Amino acid sequence: MQSVAENKKSNNIAEYIIYMYQMEDLIRSYQGNPDEIKTYVVSKYPVSEKEKAEITDWYLDLLEKMKAQDLLEKGHLQELNALVEGLAQIHWQLLKSDGQYFEMYNTAKPFILEAVLQAEGEDLGNEIQICLNGVYGLLLCRLLGKKVSDEQLKSAAAFGNILSTLSYHYKVKNRISKN
Repeated sequence: MQSVAENKKSNNIAEYIIYMYQMEDLIRSYQGNPDEIKTYVVSKYPVSEKEKAEITDWYLDLLEKMKAQDLLEKGHLQELNALVEGLAQIHWQLLKSDGQYFEMYNTAKPFILEAVLQAEGEDLGNEIQICLNGVYGLLLCRLLGKKVSDEQLKSAAAFGNILSTLSYHYKVKNRISKN
C-alpha cells in the first residue's frame, strides 16, 4: 500500500490525493475497526505474510492519523488538504500566465459553477477541491455500479484535464525545488 501510494504521490499528485480519499473512505466503511480492516481488506491481498504485515501497519498508521485529526466521520487528512491548497496555488499562477491552461479552465468552469449551485450553500472548498471531488465522485459511481450520465463524463473529463496539468506542474516544481 505504501509503495502504491508513494508511487502515485511522486508521479501524479492528483491521482495520489484521490487514492488517499478512497483509502480514507475504506477505513470509514469499517468504522475504523482495525480487526475488520485486517480481516476484510488486508487478508485479501495476494502477497506474503511479511507484506501483509507492512500493509496492515500502513492502514493502521493512516487510521491513527484519521483518529488524531477527528476524521472518522468525514473530512480529509491535513496533509491532503495542504496538497490541494498547493495545487490551487499553481492553478492561480497558471490562470495568470498560461493561455492554454486558461482555455482548459474555461471548459471546466461551467461544471465547477454547476457543482457550486448543486451544493446549495455548502462549502465545497476551492475550485481544485471541486475538480477532485468530481473525479472522485465519478470513480465512486463506477465502483458502486451506478449509471453515469454524459454530463458527469464531460465534467470529469474537464476536471481531469485541469488536474493532469496541475499534477505535471506540481511534479516539475518539486523536481526543481529538490535540486
